[in-house]
Amino acid sequence: MISARFLSYQILLHVDQKASHPDRLVRAILERHSQLDERDRALTTELVYGVLRWQGRLDWHIDQLSKIKPKKIHPAVRIALRLALYQILFLDRIPPHAAVNETVKIVKSTQPPHLAGFVNALLRAALRRGEAWEWPSSEKNPEAYLAVMTSHPSWFIRLMIERIGFDKTRGLCQANNSIAPMVLRVNTLKTDCETILNWLRENEVEAERSALLADAVRVAGLRKDVSQMPMFAEGLVQVQDEASQMVSRLLAVKPGERVLDLCSGFGGKSTHLGMLMENRGEILAVDKSAWKIEELRENALRQGIRIIETQSCDLLELSPRDAGRFDRVLLDAPCSGFGSLRRNPDIKWRRHPKDPLRFARLQKELLDHAAQFVKPGGVLLYATCTLFREENDEVAESFSQSHPEFGPEPAGEHLPSNWRTMTDGIYFKTWPHRHGVDGFFAARWRRH
Repeated sequence: MISARFLSYQILLHVDQKASHPDRLVRAILERHSQLDERDRALTTELVYGVLRWQGRLDWHIDQLSKIKPKKIHPAVRIALRLALYQILFLDRIPPHAAVNETVKIVKSTQPPHLAGFVNALLRAALRRGEAWEWPSSEKNPEAYLAVMTSHPSWFIRLMIERIGFDKTRGLCQANNSIAPMVLRVNTLKTDCETILNWLRENEVEAERSALLADAVRVAGLRKDVSQMPMFAEGLVQVQDEASQMVSRLLAVKPGERVLDLCSGFGGKSTHLGMLMENRGEILAVDKSAWKIEELRENALRQGIRIIETQSCDLLELSPRDAGRFDRVLLDAPCSGFGSLRRNPDIKWRRHPKDPLRFARLQKELLDHAAQFVKPGGVLLYATCTLFREENDEVAESFSQSHPEFGPEPAGEHLPSNWRTMTDGIYFKTWPHRHGVDGFFAARWRRH
């Protein structure tokens, strides 16, 4: 039978080569290997996300031990080394020698014979080293210290230390390395929060009502894929982080309105808006990825949302015939994604220091185009799931300066009292280390 370690190796190799979504790969692999027992399924998920989360620190260990220059280590071999070192250094329940032996077997079956010897020697050197590592000094080189100890890119650490200081940067990175709770948005068109909580507890799933949202539930220790559970299949719940749900609520839609959801993706916010509108009105959801639009349709059907129409096209190609037609427009813009590292740790290693500026240029263009679809008196909401001011404050301020026909509306005026710490007065901002949710930004305007 195929092992959890080998499956994890295959997934990590795929992510490295094609920048795929790890969650979808894990789900697809586990569906393909349905014979795996519960423990191996859990181990596969743990290994994949653990290695991605701690990749920077694991590479530091490899480079400390290797006599070969880092750039000359084949990517597939480095992935095998990361996989073994994660088990040795971070997991207590796996015997270190078993981790070494299993990894050597993987390398023998996938790589030239001499590389198995290199992997075996390096891993046994790690076992001999034990706890005796020469860590970077927090006083002499705080950037290198945090980059290694919290496993984040050096450029990100340097930027955050400049902007929020050493201690807050450390807190942010530690929060990014935590495992985010699963949050279920309760579909109030079909059920209520108490019914979902009772069902979860009756099925021995640890769950509690969200402290931030009346119709959301936090779940811990779920041992099966939520998409396979009856309450999901029947459209009673949708997986959606609390900060993402807050963005939907900040748009403050009303039943009967006409709403445009741009860059809608899989439809988490689209279906939430449909629920908040009590299935009355019209939502046009637009995304350039046809496969995401197809999943959005399935999501809406499952949740019983009937007011969503979809269109697969680039936002910049959206017909000007719809100009001035919508009461509310949401632009959930493409971004660097650094607010969602708890759920998507692979993003840390796929981004470049210049990416925030590159995304900002695109975001400004998209926001300028989105504005034309807001009718007089209507609302425009710009949102990202990142932490960089280049993509957040600076994009919003640039729009306000170039579009005097839109008046900024302070986010705090549209937030419940228990969300007031999530605004700087005018913009909505959440931070993983401060609020325990994903990092989101939103700016709101009303057309005069």
